[in-house]
Amino acid sequence: MSPLKGLASVAAVLAAAGAGLWAGQTGALKLPQITAAAVIEAHAEGSDPIIYYRDPDGKSLYSPTPKTTDDGRPYIAVHAGQEESFDPKPKAPTGGDTKKIKYYRNPMGLPDVSPVPKKDTMGMDYIPVFEGEDSDDGSIKVSPGKIQRTGVETAEVVRHAMTRTIKAPGVVALDERRIAVVAPKFDGYVVKVGDVTTGAHVKQGDALATVFGQAVLDQAARLLIEQDTGWTRSDEAASPPGLKGPAGVVGATRRLQNLGVPEEFMDQVKRERRVPDAFTIRAPMDGEIIERDVSDGQGFKAGDVAFKIADHSRVWVLANVSESDIDAVKPGQSVMVTTRAHPGRTFNGKVTVVYPHLMKETRTAQVRIEMPNADMALLPDMYSDVSIATSGNADALAVPASAVIDNGNRQVVLLDLGNGRYEPREIKLGRTGDGMREVLSGLTEGDKVVVNGNFLIDAESNLQSALKGFDASAAATSNTEANQ
Repeated sequence: MSPLKGLASVAAVLAAAGAGLWAGQTGALKLPQITAAAVIEAHAEGSDPIIYYRDPDGKSLYSPTPKTTDDGRPYIAVHAGQEESFDPKPKAPTGGDTKKIKYYRNPMGLPDVSPVPKKDTMGMDYIPVFEGEDSDDGSIKVSPGKIQRTGVETAEVVRHAMTRTIKAPGVVALDERRIAVVAPKFDGYVVKVGDVTTGAHVKQGDALATVFGQAVLDQAARLLIEQDTGWTRSDEAASPPGLKGPAGVVGATRRLQNLGVPEEFMDQVKRERRVPDAFTIRAPMDGEIIERDVSDGQGFKAGDVAFKIADHSRVWVLANVSESDIDAVKPGQSVMVTTRAHPGRTFNGKVTVVYPHLMKETRTAQVRIEMPNADMALLPDMYSDVSIATSGNADALAVPASAVIDNGNRQVVLLDLGNGRYEPREIKLGRTGDGMREVLSGLTEGDKVVVNGNFLIDAESNLQSALKGFDASAAATSNTEANQ
């Protein structure tokens, strides 16, 4: 029935009531007495439209259309104006239930109780608290409806491998063992620099420069003399180290080797029976020219650096690990590296060295990670993000990190006791893993703890504790007044 028809019914009843009053005063007609109950009944007959249907057992189940439960019972129609709240309201005990209402608490969670029913400043009814609902065992009682709506979830306390991923910034660096310096060991000058520049890739044996050195030419001439006199290289090899030849002096071959002259130059002298004016310096390894310090016609002294070559096929990543994490990093651990230059790409390596000193400015220690770099994607001095997979106790009692409520002074979890009851349990924590916390004491394997919604239950615990305090204060005040 529409609201207009309902109002019309009520109006008819009121009109009848007015007519009866007039008739009674004049004595013309005697009508039955019209009461307020009749008005309410008439309004009920013309009830407001149905807006939804709810579960007959009070569960948080609703339907926009008529519906029945699994056992065939119809859902209850809810009319406009009846949808005051979706929160289930505690019902007063009926029949043989002996529970009694102890007090009424503020519906907004404020620390305010009342011995009698009342409303707050917004017109909301205070919530009755029955005997047994505020237990003295330290547990917290939460209604099933509130648990369902807030998505409270629990997890079992299990033994878990405490693996932890340590994050640290890193910088790509050259492998110190893969750097070669080309520095002549004699005085001379550069006749011609080969077709190499800084950044060019060279292979072992490629020509770097043609140089002239008087000391090399002198020893090359002596090599011819020794060859003519029968002082062969085989004789030199048979002599004691450092004393070569019949005169007890170092031979020309050894002197040329000490000057860094390649074997091909000495073979050329012996083969052609003449001393060339210059010889060629060649690359000692594959790599990139990272430094070139000579030009055509440039003179140099013994030990001056002419070229520096680096092999980029393997590089280092130097990560700065914080002081609190360095104890968990060990050589051999797997590492994943990402860079801004190659988003979405992951480079894999291993920890090789944990440097035995700490940088006092940053309170970090350097960790060396060796990385293959066949495609030269990792360039020296490139910034990177390092993730080191550390391993800990593989048989540790652990809970999800979200289960721990940490106020800085103590750590608490909410133990699920069943039937909507939860107990705050103080625990001691050990190492931290990826999303897990090691439990040293306070829990046993198989316990269930709240991992989602624990702050709601914690707030409910604080509220109930406050209410108990107010209840105890009120009782103490009453006893004091009675004694006076």
